Amino acid sequence: MVKIAPSILSADFSRLGEEVAALEKAGADMIHLDVMDGSFVPNLTFGPEIVKALRLKSKLCFDVHLMVNNPDEMIPWFIAAGADIITVHAEACRHLDKTLSTIRSYGVKAGVSLNPATPEDVLEYVLDKLDLVLVMSVNPGFGGQKFIENSLQKISRIKEMRGSREIEIEVDGGINPLTAARCISAGADILVAGTSVFAGGEYARNIEALR
Repeated sequence: MVKIAPSILSADFSRLGEEVAALEKAGADMIHLDVMDGSFVPNLTFGPEIVKALRLKSKLCFDVHLMVNNPDEMIPWFIAAGADIITVHAEACRHLDKTLSTIRSYGVKAGVSLNPATPEDVLEYVLDKLDLVLVMSVNPGFGGQKFIENSLQKISRIKEMRGSREIEIEVDGGINPLTAARCISAGADILVAGTSVFAGGEYARNIEALR
């Protein structure tokens, strides 16, 4: 069954701890934490202290997505804060193989994210060091954007590339019940959703609608 990973980028930042606890109660499988540095993407979110504080509020898998220019420096910070998965951008890593090896050396899962214009070919020589591939189906930085259609082709090609490897395919951006169905059909295992999960405060209903 597809996993739902609500992005707390759409949560009420004045009560994040309560929001994360509510998402767990509503049936979320993971919590997606978008870390933005205001440079790699045009937005600024939060650092490891927030992740550390939220870790006390939930036992769910913490999926930390580093949208930053210097991921190698930040990786140890977020692992110490309680991350279960660290996902870095291929576009931000000079030595992607080394970065993924470093993440795994800490005993956590390693992921690579691809921006909409980045081809999946960059994954070819690091597939055996991957636990997750995150396909950005919007240009990263802000929530509420429209789903980019050619993301579906990328999902399908990554599914073919992974073969029998235990690599999960995650999709982030413009996910709602309609686009969710299309992503699942293309091969997605995890759906990241912000706006569509938090809409109207009906977290459990919205999560089930995406499933």
